[in-house]
This record gives sequence, structure tokens and C-alpha cells, in this order.
Amino acid sequence: MAHIPDGLLSVPVLVAGAAVGIAGLAYALRGMDDRSIIRTGLLSAAFFAGSLISVPIGPSSVHLMLSGLMGLLLGPRIFAAVFVGLCLQVLLFGVGGITTLGINTVNIALPGLIFGMVARPAVLRGKSPKSAAVLAGAVGGLSVLGTAALVALCLAITGSEYVPVASIIAVTFVPLALVEAAITATVVAFLTRVEPAALK
Repeated sequence: MAHIPDGLLSVPVLVAGAAVGIAGLAYALRGMDDRSIIRTGLLSAAFFAGSLISVPIGPSSVHLMLSGLMGLLLGPRIFAAVFVGLCLQVLLFGVGGITTLGINTVNIALPGLIFGMVARPAVLRGKSPKSAAVLAGAVGGLSVLGTAALVALCLAITGSEYVPVASIIAVTFVPLALVEAAITATVVAFLTRVEPAALK
């Protein structure tokens, strides 16, 4: 349940999420060139398509987010990629909500940005595709766990009655973290061997 629907969160959480989301989006759009627009669009499309395949786990469901991969390849532009994908999902399929666009964008994009930016220099310096893949896999997995923590935090702040649900939802993200780690590691290892410039 990375896409929190309308009517669930408190107004302060929604306002804070919208403020951080707008700031992240403004920073992402600043100085975009033709190359970064194409890369951002491609990864936004991958995020959108991956998010449509939802797997039920317990009382919740999970789907691919690719936030770690986007954080590594896009940096701050991850906010633009996630925001566009979420907008399309809300408008076309009713997934998530209009009032929660800001907080949902932050919950998915911020962990990917943080872990991606921290690990990016080490990934670029990786002496082999294998070492780059291991670091990238860690970014992919940790980004998902970061999203789980933020979603749980938003629910817990909104009301104590959501704490048990928030804990269960956070646990459902663990299998997804492992899958995302494997996908991110595979993609980065492939790019390191075939097209290292794509990581720059």
C-alpha cells in the first residue's frame, strides 16, 4: 500500500507531504535538459507499468516501485518520474488519491533519492559489474524498506488506531525489498558491462 488513498491521512500529514513533494518536484525540474527528460520519461513509464501489477500479501498488496534504480539513475529527478507515474495512476485507474499525491510522491521518491545519492559515487567507482551490482541491490532493497517506514510513519502519526495496521503493512514490504534488490542489481550490472555511460 505505497499509494495511500484519499480520506485516510490527517491534514497536517497531507500538508507536510505536499510541501516536501512540491519542493522536490521544483528541484527536479530545475535545469532539466533533453537527455535527462528522455531518461526521466523512460523510468517514469517503467515505474507506472510496474505499479500496475499488484501482488496481494496479507491485508495489503505490493508492486514494483523501482525507486532505488531511479534514485541511482536520476538523482533528484526521481521526484518528477514518480509524480508523473502517480498522476497517471490516479487519473486513469483511481489508484491512490488526489489529496495524497504529495505524500505518496515523497514516500516513494525520497528513500530512493537518499540511498541512490549516497551509493552513486561508490557504484560509479565499482571495479567490476559484480561490486556495482551488490551496491545497487542494497540501494534497491533499502529504498523499498524506506518507503515502508514512511508509509507506516504517516499512518501512525495520523492516529494511534492505525499503528497495528501500519506495522503489518511495513512487514509486507520485506519480500518486495528482496525482489527490488535483485532487479536493481541485475539492471546496474548489465549497464556497467554494456553501457557505463548510462550510469553517469
